[in-house]
Amino acid sequence: MAQDKNQNKDKKGSEKTASGMSIQRRTLLKAMVGVPVLGALAFEVAQKNSYDISKKKRIVKELGLNDIEAPSILKSSSKDKRDLIRVGMIGFGNRAKALSSALGFLHPLDTKNRRDSGSLENWLEQDDLNVAVTGICDVFDLHAENGLATARNEVRPGNPPASSIPVKRYLNYQEMLDDKNIDAVMIATPDHHHAPIAIAAARAGKHIYCEKSPVQREWELNALYDAVKESKVTYQLGHQITKNVIFQQAKEIVKRDILGKITLVETTTNRNSASGAWIRHLDKNGNLLPGDEKSIDWEQWLGNRPQKPFTVDRYYNWTKWFDYDMGMIGQLFTHEFDAVNQLLRIGIPATVSSSGGIYYWKDNREMPDSLHCVFEYPNHNLTLLYSGNLANSNNRGRVFMGHDATMELGGSISITPDGSSTRYKKQLAEGIISPSEPMITMNPNSGKVDAVTSATEKYYSSRGLTNTFVNGKKVDVTHLHVKEWIDCIRSGELPTANIERAYEEGAAILMAQKSYLEKRQVKWDPVNKKIV
Repeated sequence: MAQDKNQNKDKKGSEKTASGMSIQRRTLLKAMVGVPVLGALAFEVAQKNSYDISKKKRIVKELGLNDIEAPSILKSSSKDKRDLIRVGMIGFGNRAKALSSALGFLHPLDTKNRRDSGSLENWLEQDDLNVAVTGICDVFDLHAENGLATARNEVRPGNPPASSIPVKRYLNYQEMLDDKNIDAVMIATPDHHHAPIAIAAARAGKHIYCEKSPVQREWELNALYDAVKESKVTYQLGHQITKNVIFQQAKEIVKRDILGKITLVETTTNRNSASGAWIRHLDKNGNLLPGDEKSIDWEQWLGNRPQKPFTVDRYYNWTKWFDYDMGMIGQLFTHEFDAVNQLLRIGIPATVSSSGGIYYWKDNREMPDSLHCVFEYPNHNLTLLYSGNLANSNNRGRVFMGHDATMELGGSISITPDGSSTRYKKQLAEGIISPSEPMITMNPNSGKVDAVTSATEKYYSSRGLTNTFVNGKKVDVTHLHVKEWIDCIRSGELPTANIERAYEEGAAILMAQKSYLEKRQVKWDPVNKKIV
């Protein structure tokens, strides 16, 4: 006897056979007879993907995240930009080239290369900041010449009229700071010059954009802070992750308490190349890069550091020595600290313990190639761990661990619920979410992978430190960070990476360095503002 049709319908209205298979599904499978196995598998995958998408939409709605929107890029109004800002570049190596590009200036050769690769149009869509690079200072003649050619290039975003202000080369930074025709400076020198130049610039009334790290010596920390605060100049430290769309979304996730109480943050660095270990004095053919004592003012390059004979190795690979840098602490952990501090506002740690050593790169370096630091924040009930290695390229990520969920933040976001979560107990019991897979992922760069080539470029891209996408448009996050600095010079507002954030970072990295060198735990004395 035929069964009542109403009894043979599933909850969605599809008729079923006696075995329970829906007629709709059976018909589809019949049509696939003779199709390769992958065809049937594709059908099953499509069914699962449809279910997964529906499930994730429900999770996003339940968490109240469906109204998180990517921030838009705010164009500066013509009124905001009416006063030309004259910028001097101090140091014109690779990082200064990136800063110049962010300001709206390219070397003619880079202009040609971008045009040939099809990326010039995207760069030309940058906001015209109404700035002029009117001064270049570098101890290396070749770098200074590149800077001058870059500043004079008339191919610019917004196609502004050619500047009538001549571009001058300064033989030393003091000469530039004494010039009343310079309004602001960008410091992109080796790290041991950052604080002395920034202090002098603040006292000269120049606005400052300074690459990380902010300081190298403990005495510089309070001296820099006091100089900037007393002069009231606009100071921006060179960390650009806050301008990435994905960071803005992570900030909203933390604000809405999606992760629960965060008690542990792990940040990491893994690189496995000579360049990634700061061996950069050879070209791709193994030949020495240009430079000698005739073309480089070596005495000025050394500054207040001990006298050493000139070598191309020391000039290009300065990051290997304590006289000029802090290695992974100053070069890499600084980015990690900024990301965590901007997100959680944890400030200066109470204690720091560092360990590590030179385990792989057995050259003339002093810097460890394996480093591990523990930063304790009892006032926040939180520990920040940093682990870095220069002999393995496994990507270990940047992870925020809360009672209810764990967030991995880099060029994208992945949030996985904790199996013992209090907040998500019901959803876990119902099988809506699982601790074995992410419940939320966000990737604004999906489908738009940049052509990064070197290990260093790939590393920075994976950390969200290169480009972001706003409304489907690729934007350089350094441009957005520089733009904020320029806008704040005009408005008098505080930029994101202001002197307060720089002070907190400076204290944290100095503590980590002191702990490593002295092989002991160090503490911060907040009353006397010193490390003990």
